Amino acid sequence: MGSDLVNKTERDFESIKHTDENGVEFWYARELMVVLEYKQWRRFEQVIERAKEACKNSNISIDDHFADVGKIVRAGVTNKDIGDIKLTRYACYLIAQNGDSRKKAIAHAQTYFAVQTRKQEITRQEYEQLSEDEKRLYTRQNVKDKNKYLFDTAKLAGVKNYGKFNNYGYRGLYNGETAKDIANRKGISDKEDILDYMSSTELAANLFRITQTDEVLKNKNINNEDDACITHHKVGQAVRQTIKKIGGTMPEDLPTPTKSAKQIENEKNKKLTFNNKKKLK
Repeated sequence: MGSDLVNKTERDFESIKHTDENGVEFWYARELMVVLEYKQWRRFEQVIERAKEACKNSNISIDDHFADVGKIVRAGVTNKDIGDIKLTRYACYLIAQNGDSRKKAIAHAQTYFAVQTRKQEITRQEYEQLSEDEKRLYTRQNVKDKNKYLFDTAKLAGVKNYGKFNNYGYRGLYNGETAKDIANRKGISDKEDILDYMSSTELAANLFRITQTDEVLKNKNINNEDDACITHHKVGQAVRQTIKKIGGTMPEDLPTPTKSAKQIENEKNKKLTFNNKKKLK
């Protein structure tokens, strides 16, 4: 499939993406059904069931990626709950892989996800050859993905106040600074994500904090918000001590990039669009 079709599939897929109050991205199955050119919910449910089975066979929790939700629609003079499913990006990938590849939309989606998977699985040598901006985008996406898993784990551990939970981790890693303190130091507004204004090195430190907190919460079977927050803080401190021990630069002393990750991504997409248009001429 040509790059123009990959880009079109990405636009279609991203156009129906939603983000919850914690910044976690998700998709609705009934909207995905339309993008993948299924006309009957009954048939699309069969694809979803196959995707769930694939998820289960990979020893991954189905509930973490497929969440049943209500969907109210107007039926004559009354409202009717037809049901829907909130999907993670991984769930959408499994659905595409288990769909009818004779459908062009499914074939395009399968190729698109194959490309995306390849982008996420680069070697250390390939990573070192990337520019700083490319390293930032790559690591930023990893942070976003791993944060999703951490929020899911934190929820199971009893966390309800995710802002508080996040700040405990930041305070451990940044010597007492909260997310707001970090934003103020970087000179960015409250509406902007501090992770978008981090270098690849700073993002890597946060990625380590996130993945290790996720592991510790699971291994110690934490079951209340206070202990989860304390755990996040201790892991942040441990990462900070590791940086100090090996002679690295403290995260608060690393320079703040002038461009956000979103700006770099937008510029990259504009360049791709321009190049594709040139090829079509």
